[in-house]
Amino acid sequence: MFDSPLSASAYEILGVAATVDHEELRRAYRLRLRETHPDTGGDAAVFILVQRAWELVGSPESRAAYDRGHGFSRGGMSTPSAEDLAGWRPARPPRDSRPRARSYGHPGGWRRERYLVLIREWAGRGVEVPDPYDPALVRTAPRELRRMLADALAEEATARTIAEMGMGFTVWHDVAIDRDPEDKLDHVVLSPSGLYGLMSEDYGGPVGFRRGEITGNGVGRSAPVTALLARMRVLARAARVRFGGAVVVLPDDDLAQAVTPLGAIRGVPVVVARRGALAMVLRQGVPGARDIGGNELFDIRTRLQHTVRFV
Repeated sequence: MFDSPLSASAYEILGVAATVDHEELRRAYRLRLRETHPDTGGDAAVFILVQRAWELVGSPESRAAYDRGHGFSRGGMSTPSAEDLAGWRPARPPRDSRPRARSYGHPGGWRRERYLVLIREWAGRGVEVPDPYDPALVRTAPRELRRMLADALAEEATARTIAEMGMGFTVWHDVAIDRDPEDKLDHVVLSPSGLYGLMSEDYGGPVGFRRGEITGNGVGRSAPVTALLARMRVLARAARVRFGGAVVVLPDDDLAQAVTPLGAIRGVPVVVARRGALAMVLRQGVPGARDIGGNELFDIRTRLQHTVRFV
């Protein structure tokens, strides 16, 4: 809930500066509880955020741990480890002898590299930035930079999920569509349940749906589903393959339910899924998608291998 580069800090949720004393912090918490309580007309989602913020900073011990980790430790209320305090890093895969999915490309690589260039230009102004992932630095960066890092992290998280699904799955990451690296396919997944195009996003808050598109404050005027389908069509024509479905993957807290089918859009079934539900979606298949297998699966993999380029 507070672990995205786009999320507000616990202090921002409570409406106080990070330097206030404990009594002022407690008064702010009680005020925000009254303001946001659903029984008095408040927003239930914000009410939950206020409670979670207090869990993180409501005691001297938890507040000290939160401040040391700037609120970005993986455990939330636990004392952050040295790895947590290093800021955002690609997670190290666990030691596992099980066969992993075939994987090509570098998930989140383009956005992470672009973030490093821009954050150093913005923060350094000619001076070396000791840690471009320092959460305190990221928190003050312009939203477009935080969004770029958030999307890179989202792509890396999706890649970890797919990698653990076994050798029956093949995935291509950061697939180039044209000369503009922004117009890329985050992931192309080939599995016995179908061939899918995936987009991994983090809009920094809850989203809704309207007429087959994703809506929300963080989405703005963009049309992510339309963009995803357009990129899939370009690759499908180039590789002479047919996608069975499209999946938009979002953080668990940003969706009211695990999987939201948007129906067939321009002939392609589309679902929006929580990150935690992605493995289930890929194993069971997108509703309406056509199963593939046998020689067809090998033929599609060969066509993609000969066609796919990476950003």
